[in-house]
Order: sequence, then C-alpha cells, then structure tokens
Amino acid sequence: MDKKKWRTAISWHFDNEAYVRGYNLGELIGNLSFTEAIYLVLKGELPSEKEKQMLDAIFVSTVEHSIAPPSVIAARAVASGGNSLHVGVGAGILAFGEAHGGALEGAMRFLQENKDRDPEQVVREYFDRGERIPGYGHRYYKEYDPRTKRIMELAKEIGFFGKYCEFAVAVEKEIEKQKRKKLVMNVDGAIAAVVSEMGFDWRLGKGFFIIGRIPGLVAHVYEELTMEKPFSKRLDEEKEVEYLGKTPRELPPEYRRR
Repeated sequence: MDKKKWRTAISWHFDNEAYVRGYNLGELIGNLSFTEAIYLVLKGELPSEKEKQMLDAIFVSTVEHSIAPPSVIAARAVASGGNSLHVGVGAGILAFGEAHGGALEGAMRFLQENKDRDPEQVVREYFDRGERIPGYGHRYYKEYDPRTKRIMELAKEIGFFGKYCEFAVAVEKEIEKQKRKKLVMNVDGAIAAVVSEMGFDWRLGKGFFIIGRIPGLVAHVYEELTMEKPFSKRLDEEKEVEYLGKTPRELPPEYRRR
C-alpha cells in the first residue's frame, strides 16, 4: 500500500465515534479536566494526579501578565481596528517571539542538551561566545521571579524537582558568580525545567506558553471590544511619537510631471 500523505496518532473516528489517543471522546467529556485532556493529546497517555496538578499550576502561571506585553498590545490594537475576537486573539499569538513567549522552547532545549554537564563550564562557554542563556533575566524582577519561586516550591512538594531543576538552579548561581550580576531564573526557565522533568520534548516549548496565555488574550480582546470605541488605540503623534525623518522639502523640478 502506498504511504498516505497525512499521518496522525492523535485522534481518529471508529464507527462514526471520535476517539482521542484511543479514548472515546464522549467518555472523556465530564470525566477529564481540561488540563488532563491537554496532557493526553500532547503526551499520548492520561496523566497521574501529580502530573495533572503540576501542569495545571504551570498553565495558571502563564495565563496573564498585564496589558503591557507585545501580544496584548497587538491583540487589542487589531481588535480596535474593527476586527472580531478571533482575529484579535490570532494577532496576539503571532506576536509571540523570542523576546516574549518564545524563550520557553530555548530554555527547554538548553536544559535537555546540557543537564549532564558541569554548570560552570556551560555558562562560561555561553559567555565566551557572547550568547544569552534562555530562561534567565527579567525586565522587572531583579531579585527573584515570584512565579518561578512558586513553581519550584510546587515542584518540590509534588515530586518534580529533579536533575533538570537542580541544573537550572545551579546555572542561575553560576551566572551570578561569573557575571557578578544576578539574572533571575524567570518563569520560562522554571517551566522549562519542570516540564523537562515530566518528559516533554523541547519542541513543545512554545506550545505550553500558547496554551496558557490564550485565555488572557481572549479576556483582553473581549474587554477591548466591549469597553473601548473602535480605533481607540491610535497614537497621539505629538505626545507619543518622535519623528526622525526629513523636514518638509520641495519635490525636485525634474520629478514634477503635473
């Protein structure tokens, strides 16, 4: 038989019934929590109570972080242009990048590729190459990221504080030692360590942030649509924009055709 173009192990229909990872969807409804269902589609198996509890906490930690991030600005600005909720939310998701929401993937890859190495050597190699270590540093938090603190506390309580978390903490200490400046482990670094402990591949990194943050984006776009007038996000050019271009000038005679 020829190989088919599309392949999937996630879901299928058997006798006109939908099955997710082999489980009847109708049976899952009312029995699984949303977090358990997410774990199932991502991992292929049902989570233990501890796995569900840990993943639940991770999603809560990413659900919202003020109106200032690029994704929220993008989502509300697009909605302000007269677009519907799904368009605004989509714009917010497209604003996720390496500086906002994307560090989780990089941090997971960093931890999964270096966990068995000496933290001092790893940090030194990154600094010698002039590279930033993903998962460390935050614009506002200088002493510690409160989300990181809570996630690590829960990881210890629930039983997910292992070699990845230990390595992540050691790297934070080594960065401060070599740089002589503290760069806190941010929420991306903490989540990266814990989900790595849970056996998730680093290529799912951005997915965890997307899943956790979408409810916040939905709330912001809904608020924009119901509380603000369309086009309310127009900049005040006098107060908010610095013009760096040419001052008014005449079009050269050779270009005047009318």
